[in-house]
Amino acid sequence: MDAYDEGSSARHGPDASSRAAPPAQRGAPADPPEPDVHPGPAPEPVGSLAPPEPYPPGEPRTGIAALSPRYQVGVALALAVVAIGVCVHIGMTFLHVAPANTVTRAHGGAVDDWIYPEFEQNWKLFAPNPLQQNISIQVRAGVRGPDGMTQTTGWYDLSAEDGRAIDGNVLPSHTQQNELRRAWDFFVATHDSENRPVGLRGSLSESYLRRIMVLRLDRDDAVRAATGGAGAIERVQVRSRTSNVPPPDWSREKVSTTPSYRELPWWRVPQGEARGGVR
Repeated sequence: MDAYDEGSSARHGPDASSRAAPPAQRGAPADPPEPDVHPGPAPEPVGSLAPPEPYPPGEPRTGIAALSPRYQVGVALALAVVAIGVCVHIGMTFLHVAPANTVTRAHGGAVDDWIYPEFEQNWKLFAPNPLQQNISIQVRAGVRGPDGMTQTTGWYDLSAEDGRAIDGNVLPSHTQQNELRRAWDFFVATHDSENRPVGLRGSLSESYLRRIMVLRLDRDDAVRAATGGAGAIERVQVRSRTSNVPPPDWSREKVSTTPSYRELPWWRVPQGEARGGVR
């Protein structure tokens, strides 16, 4: 047998290891080396084949969105009605205070029906005719002294007193600014030129103005000044002094600055008001 024969009983020389491996061994893969095992933390799982958890529910709905569709429609209709009402009211108020125009001439009655009496306005937009007069309210009283004699005081200019209290005052009171003026306007609006009441509010305006006069005289201590001591107010008389505001120096307008007076009749003071108003 030849020494190069590859049979199973062939003898191999010292260089047998360098010869090619048999065909069955040439195709077999070599075993990989075993990796070194080191103790340590367990590796984290790469992923999971289980289906993902559902997303958490969102925040609960609040307000109108929490209502059912039927109630949402109702709320929307209510808001629309309110918005329309507000727009109509603003429009009516604007037409009431605006100067005369085509709309107010054609629908002035409807505007007045909407405004009066709940939404009455006592001012006019742009003030086309501002007041150009100075009106002061004056009062005098008949005071009964301890001896039973009645004395008449001089005229007290109450408007001048309010003016001095307002002048230089950063925060004047509402009473100092408006009480006397509004009381006089109330009286003039409810009386004719002969000082006779017109309508049911005439007697109310007289009582209102009279009480203010008595309270002011008591505050000014007119009783003590007239009698020198204790006394009581029996009657009062009110008058207004009206004078035109003089025009500026550059104006050629000529107006009379002579004051005019409107004297009211004497009013008897009830017993409950005789000592400075109702107590």
